[in-house]
Amino acid sequence: MPTLLRRFHHSGQTHFITFSCWHRRLHFPDATSRTVFETALERIRRDYLLCVYGYVVMPDHVHLLLSESSRETLAVAIQSLKQGVSRRLIADAPHFWQKRYYDFNVHKPETFQEKLHYMHRNPVRKELCARPEDWEWSSFRHYATGLEGIVEIESEWTANKRERTAGRPSPLIDDPTQAPFA
Repeated sequence: MPTLLRRFHHSGQTHFITFSCWHRRLHFPDATSRTVFETALERIRRDYLLCVYGYVVMPDHVHLLLSESSRETLAVAIQSLKQGVSRRLIADAPHFWQKRYYDFNVHKPETFQEKLHYMHRNPVRKELCARPEDWEWSSFRHYATGLEGIVEIESEWTANKRERTAGRPSPLIDDPTQAPFA
């Protein structure tokens, strides 16, 4: 296990998070299990006051693009997410997730776009589908069409909808044309 792993929390930056199933086991083999993950992610988004900018659920790992929580550290939110999913899906296996996760602070608009593109193209690269829009368990469709799914995605679509329904600017994104960076 790496001993020099450094996480930079309370930076106000967006985080690109990746975590894997135990020994890359296929714990998300079907629509039902992937939907369980999406439901848990939405719960974490609400409970920890996170902004989810993007995600993809793969059969053996997950990528997330998130804000920091205003209630707890991001590590506590991720721990709650992983525990909630494993409690709902674990059978007789002793482990569901790898213990650690990869956390990369995103502080440039170009990097934000690069990570979002990487996530959305992952199912195509792994030959799970022909086009990103064919993979239902990601934020791609939201960015392409504004489609609302289980997980609320913080984007221009969402900010514009808030403005229309509330008649005032979004509290999370003042200028929806700007990427979420500190």
